[in-house]
Amino acid sequence: MRITVLTVPDCPNAPVIEERIARAAAGLGVEAERVEVADQEQAARLGMTGSPTVLIDGVDPFAVPGAPPSLSCRLYRGPDGKVEGAPSVGELRRALNTADITQRCACSPTGAADRGGRGRLAPVAGGLRTVQQAVLRHFAATGAAPAAGDLEVAAAVHGRAATAVLAELAAEDFLTLDSDGRIRAAYPFSAVPSGHHIRLADGIEVWAMCAVDALGIPDMLGTDAVITSADPVTGERVTVTFTGGVMTWQPSTAVVYVGQRSCTGPAADIACGALNFFTHRHTAHAWAEQHPDHPGAPVDHSQAELLGRSLFGSLLTAPKPA
Repeated sequence: MRITVLTVPDCPNAPVIEERIARAAAGLGVEAERVEVADQEQAARLGMTGSPTVLIDGVDPFAVPGAPPSLSCRLYRGPDGKVEGAPSVGELRRALNTADITQRCACSPTGAADRGGRGRLAPVAGGLRTVQQAVLRHFAATGAAPAAGDLEVAAAVHGRAATAVLAELAAEDFLTLDSDGRIRAAYPFSAVPSGHHIRLADGIEVWAMCAVDALGIPDMLGTDAVITSADPVTGERVTVTFTGGVMTWQPSTAVVYVGQRSCTGPAADIACGALNFFTHRHTAHAWAEQHPDHPGAPVDHSQAELLGRSLFGSLLTAPKPA
């Protein structure tokens, strides 16, 4: 696990956040590295949206959708509404625990095989990121997967055919294709009904591959949304409403089970079936006992939301190649 603190020179809150990180990370065997940011261009390149910004494995767990790169002082609002110049020890500990879960589930969608810290973000080379982002935007705009023909313009910018780029994205498990070469899934979206339904603020309806993917979609798109799913044990509905950057869960006892079947094959096949919403921890444990081939554990709201945000929140805001 890598912890990086981005600050401007002489930031008064840099020592505060470092001291809180040290307390939150006690027992994890990791230390924070401070990087001083000198100009706006460096802030944009590193993902700094105010000083201090903390990155865990390259991801800002406290990111605010749409926040621009900035050298100004950054303020953090805690669950109690109090505003400070650094996240609380408890908030940092939850973020670190979530990152630890991500590492331990490294072959599932929550770990995304690490990919050098990129997670679900495709590399720039060969037009992979350009086409990946075009695929995700098409899902968001239409509720459906694009055909290869819809992606030819994006691929042609890099001198490639869309089918070739899609095949490479599939080989590295950024998306999956069916036997006819059509997009079956582009994490976090599913091209077919999955049981995890999301209605976006503009009325577009999409499906997510799993519970964690569903939680990442509103942050990724920067939009309000309503997520509906069902407890696999009881069939009871679980609803998560995302409004103004805040998620409200019904029932309030709901959790997400984070598990995986194996480390071989695409995440859509080996893990998505074990990443579900449950109305209560006891139903999650009951499901786990019935599925010993999917080891894992239930996580609470804040951890599940952080998983979704850390994996998918930056997929469309990350820069494309010039």
